[in-house]
This record gives sequence, C-alpha cells and structure tokens, in this order.
Amino acid sequence: MDGAESVRSGRSDRSERSRHSHSSRHHHRHHVGRHSSRGSERSGMNRDRDRDDRSVTIKMPGNMSEGEDRPPGEERIEVQILPQDDNWGDNTTAYTGNTSETGFSMEDIRKFNTKESFESSIGIGCARYVGTALAGVLSIAGFLSPIAMIIIPKLQINGWQTLPCEPECEGLLISCAFKLLILMLGTVALFFRQPKATMPRVFVFRAVVLFLVFVLTFAFWLFYGVRIFKEQMPDYYKIVQFSVSLVDALLFIHYIAVILLEIRQLQPQFVIKVTRSPDGENRTYNIGCLSIQRAAAWVLEQYYRDFPVYNPYLELVAKRPSKMSGLKFYEVDGNSSNTQGKSRAIFAAAARRRDASHNDRFYEDVEYDRRVRKRRARLIVAAEEAFTHIKRMQDDQGAPVPMDPKEAAHAVFPSMARALQKYLRITRQQPRYTMDAVLDHLAVCVGHDISPRAFIERYLTQGSVIMDDHNYRPIQKWVLVCDQLLTREMEHNTVFQLRQNDVSLLVIVKRIPHFNLTEEVIDPKNNKFVLRLNSETSV
Repeated sequence: MDGAESVRSGRSDRSERSRHSHSSRHHHRHHVGRHSSRGSERSGMNRDRDRDDRSVTIKMPGNMSEGEDRPPGEERIEVQILPQDDNWGDNTTAYTGNTSETGFSMEDIRKFNTKESFESSIGIGCARYVGTALAGVLSIAGFLSPIAMIIIPKLQINGWQTLPCEPECEGLLISCAFKLLILMLGTVALFFRQPKATMPRVFVFRAVVLFLVFVLTFAFWLFYGVRIFKEQMPDYYKIVQFSVSLVDALLFIHYIAVILLEIRQLQPQFVIKVTRSPDGENRTYNIGCLSIQRAAAWVLEQYYRDFPVYNPYLELVAKRPSKMSGLKFYEVDGNSSNTQGKSRAIFAAAARRRDASHNDRFYEDVEYDRRVRKRRARLIVAAEEAFTHIKRMQDDQGAPVPMDPKEAAHAVFPSMARALQKYLRITRQQPRYTMDAVLDHLAVCVGHDISPRAFIERYLTQGSVIMDDHNYRPIQKWVLVCDQLLTREMEHNTVFQLRQNDVSLLVIVKRIPHFNLTEEVIDPKNNKFVLRLNSETSV
C-alpha cells in the first residue's frame, strides 16, 4: 500500500509466520512454473500451519465479500481499509477489526445493542425529569390552594352564605394576588429548571423542601375542611385572611429553599484535586459544602470545560515493545544443565536494558517534539498563504467570480490539506476530524472573516472536552464510586472516583484550614536606622 498508514494488531511472531505462509501460498498459486521450490514452500507452509492457524486478511473497499472460504477453526485478523476522499490527503487509514471467527466488527455489534441502548435512554429520560415533575405537581398544588380557598365560599355549596367583602377584605385580596405572583416567579426560577445531572440518590435538601410544602398544604386544607367548610363560616374576611396566611407560609418555605439549595454552597470550604487517568492531567478547584453526588456533578461540569480531550493514541507514541527474546547462550565447557547461570544472565541483560530505556525515552520525546513543531510551522504557513489567496480575490480590481463561503473554502482547502493532514497525523488527531468537518469550519471562518491563526487554533491543541464534536453526546453516562453514602456531605480526605470507559477521574477533598491572624504593631520609636560608615566601604 503506497502512502498508507496501517495499525498493526499486537500479535506474536507466530502471526508473522502465518502471514508469510499466506503470502507464500498466494505466490505459489500464481507461479506454477517454479517446480524446484514447490516442495520446500509446501513443506514450510505445512509446518507454519501446524504451528498456528491464524492469518491476516486485508479487505479493500471494492472487495468486501464475507463468504470467503477458509479452513474451519482458523482465527482471522481482519484489517479493513476505509476509503478516503482524494482532497483529504494521499494516505489511507487502516483500522484493525475484532479477532473472531465470525468476522463481526464493532459497528455490527452496536447494531445488536440498539434496543438495549434505546431502553436505557428511556430510563435515563424518565429518571431525569421525575424529580422536576414531582416538584411541579407539589408547587402547583400549593400555588392553587389559596386561590381555591378564596373561591369555594362564593360557589354557595350546600347553601353556604358569606358576608360581602369590605375594603379591608379587598386589600387582603390585592396583597394575596401580588404575593402569589412573587411566589410563582420564584418557584419557576428555582424548581422548574432542566436538571444538569441525574443523581443516583435523592437530593436531600430538595426532598425536605418538597416535604415541607406537602405537609403545609395538607395541614391548611385539613383545618379549612374542619373549621371553615364544615361549619360554613359566614365571615369572608377571616376566610381570606386564612388563605393569605397560607401564602405567607409558602413564601417562607421558598426563602428556606433558596438558602439551602443556592446560597449555602457559595462560600468555598474545600479544595479538591481532580486527576484524570491514564494521562495524569489534573486541576484544582475551590468548592463549597456539597454532598458527594452533587460534588461529583459539579466536578464533571468543570471537567468538560477545563480539561483537554483525552487522546488514547498519544499514549502509544513513546511506547515500544520490549525485545527480550534476542539472547543466545553458548556453553564453552559443554555443561548444558547450568540453568542458574542462564537465569542470572537473563536478569543482568534485562537490568542493563532497563537502565538504558530512560535515555531512549528522553531522545524519543525530544525528537517527537521537534517533529510536532516542524509540522506546526508548516501548517501555519500554509494556512496564511491560503487565506491570502482569499483576500487577493476580494481585492482584485477585475470582475471576480462570486462565491459563497463554502465554495471559497473548497477552493482554498487543497493548498493546506496536506500540511493539515500531516499535523493531525503526527498529533494523533486524525480520527477526530473528517474532511467535511474541516471544510464546514473553514467555511464558517471565511464567512466571518476570521484570521488564519484563529482557524487552525482548533487543531493546534487537543481542545476542551465539551468542544470535541467527535465524542459529543447529549447524555454522558458516568459511574460514581465511593466508599461512603453519596447523600452525605464532603469531609476532609474524602475520596471518590468517576469512571467512563477508559477514562477515570480521581477526586481528593481537602478542607480549607482555619487561618489564625495575629496583629503585630511596629513601634515608631524603634523604626529608625543608623548609617554605619566604615573605612573599607566605598561610601
């Protein structure tokens, strides 16, 4: 494959022999004229087949037949070559599929899991809005209760007659209306919000506030039914006053809810350190008094904003397979039973190689940084030249051909495509960006008259997690691991972990210490200085 970059599966030397036997069998099939080497090739092929039945099959886009004949029980490693656009560089990317006898890929397995993912999404959606729905029902019941208590006496149920409403009663009605309006606005702002996270356990303070609303509303309706409706109280002013007292109580509960849910955690009391595995990226934040599950949700918000995207391919840049099978032993004395001496020699060779590995790692990192800087400089120059062509077309005195931003992006992209692709390849970002995505971003930058450095800024760094369009999902599922109850508040030295696939966040909590400040007054009499002259000084 000319100009192709493939990903090799981590197999042993037996897989290499199997692949060579496969190629030799193909060579033998087409060149039947070589009678002299036929017997040796066949014998070598049989020996390799006895040692290992695995083979490597490369599928091109035009030949994707799955019904190929192969010996039963043979384990096949499929390397699928994905087609690329000609404008997006001259190389082809190879992806190693699963090693199985059926030849299923990960995309085929995802198709079988569609039903399960659909059911899990429905469950997550229900759990996501059940708290808001319950809060909405209780809030509406508490809001409509004073209005119903005022309207019921005017319906004249069972011949209930009340006195007319005097100016004092009308003033209470106006006051009740404005209080209900304030209560409605505050309740909508506090409770009717889209939840940021679905907690594994109940939010204690929110549940306490809703429980107080339920108990208060139930108690007022109980007293209303026993003391007012059953006795058919004729004084309408007292009925309105009873309803206003319910509104006042609801306003106080709303005030308590604002303190517990919003104001209480504003003052920082802890310092948390968030460390991501496996790349070791870490950040430190100040946080208020929160429960463990709410702190985990807050940490995820900061993670998606501040942390760079985790690129697993960067971990493979400096990794090299250890070669420990190249040792040969020669017995000078003819004694072949000295296994202890062989083991000592193996350990000594391994120790020498281990001591020299850090030196190799250092030079590999330096060389990789040099190559990245070189590709980065080429990309910057190519982007500046491409954007200069756009300005030159705009400043031309003749009659230029009118183009929209997408057409202009398609016109100038080939001049920087090779430099951009090489930079994405060396920084292991090529799987994240497709040609269509790059062209759309270029069209947006051209349409808004963005500079070339602003255009390539997205590709020069890994970028934040939330801006990664390749792995963006509207619902992100994380697993919270902690040895304490999740509804408990954080304490000093609390440790919990968040996991998602291969990425995990380790959070360590430290309480901010109490600072004891003392005052020290400088005596103005002692705040004087004397200049001492010495004969050896230059003054």
